[in-house]
Amino acid sequence: MIQRNSLRVLSLYEGFFSGGARVLHSTVVAGLHQGGRQQHSVLSLHHEVRREATLQRMEDDPRYHALRAAGVRIGSLGRSTDAGHDPRVFSEAELRAAVRQAAGSHVVLSLKEQPLRLVNQDAFPDRPVIACLHRSDPEHQGDALGDLLTAAERGRLAAVVCCAESTRDAYREAGVPAGLLRVVPNGINLARFRPVQGARRLALRGAAGVPSDASVVVYAARYDEMKNPELFLRSARTFLELEPRGHVLMCGAGMSAANLELRNDLARIFGDRPDLLERLNLLGVRHDMELVYATADVVALTSTFGEAAPLCLIEGSMCGAVPVTTPVGDAPSIVERIGFVTSFEPAEIAATWIEAAARRAELESARTAVRPRFSHVRMIAGYSSIIERTHREAALRPARV
Repeated sequence: MIQRNSLRVLSLYEGFFSGGARVLHSTVVAGLHQGGRQQHSVLSLHHEVRREATLQRMEDDPRYHALRAAGVRIGSLGRSTDAGHDPRVFSEAELRAAVRQAAGSHVVLSLKEQPLRLVNQDAFPDRPVIACLHRSDPEHQGDALGDLLTAAERGRLAAVVCCAESTRDAYREAGVPAGLLRVVPNGINLARFRPVQGARRLALRGAAGVPSDASVVVYAARYDEMKNPELFLRSARTFLELEPRGHVLMCGAGMSAANLELRNDLARIFGDRPDLLERLNLLGVRHDMELVYATADVVALTSTFGEAAPLCLIEGSMCGAVPVTTPVGDAPSIVERIGFVTSFEPAEIAATWIEAAARRAELESARTAVRPRFSHVRMIAGYSSIIERTHREAALRPARV
């Protein structure tokens, strides 16, 4: 139950679309709002966003529905990326709406740095702002790094929450004051993401059209250069050639036959071996990833840059799959003792998938031992502490002129 005088927190989203950052932030917001000590709301700059060749509407997004179910109020400036507007220019009506919501809050959270272009508007109220960062490549974020540095220089930025050590290090090197940076590791709902054994696992495989004795690799990623789908597909080809029982499941935005670029990739990489594609399934966006992971022996990541603490590795491993990753962000530390780190060579990646699948049962006790480390309860507590501390410190400072 929300207390009448609870701390009011507004989160700014660029939009509602598929991605680990929104999953995690929405989990934090819902958890803190239901905790009662903080009253959370969300303002989305866009009501629909085109990403990975798909127009994703706010009202269709599972995170939107989860937040609404938790009692979180959600508003939007009504923008669409298809409208062709300059993203850095806000109308008077948009600014009035944003100012009204921010003025009613004690603390503002920015999901990633992109919404800070709104925070940096002169009309935006004087409220302490916490930027919540989920990548390790500030140089690939367009104008957003400049907006983050501007917010810091103007004194608008009270803290920066980093989901990984690699995020903190990258943004410190990019010029963000070290005193602002805090690390709160990613966490997941362990009651949802848990291993499935025996008959239930076989039933899930049967429902997915996967043989009971198959070696299954799951790739959960959006179709994006950062995720390096080219490397994954080349590794998948080698894996399917070497492992007659091998099956590959590809999930995420753009991972469907509707994506022309992906179809072209498949034709180019598997053109002379179309028979292998009979064991590669495109599942697109799934909202039951715990069930997909439960069918898997391996959860794979082939990213080349930008990753911080990849959610797929955490979720997949906590469902019983062995994580295999390239050396990006904090991924190596996430899979330490429970998985494998490879180079960027398809042959090595494919061979490691085969080894990982064979050692799945052997690594079960190690996965069980690290489960508490990935609890979302710890993540939510970390955010709560930073928000409350930021509010207390802001109350002691004179208003910014």
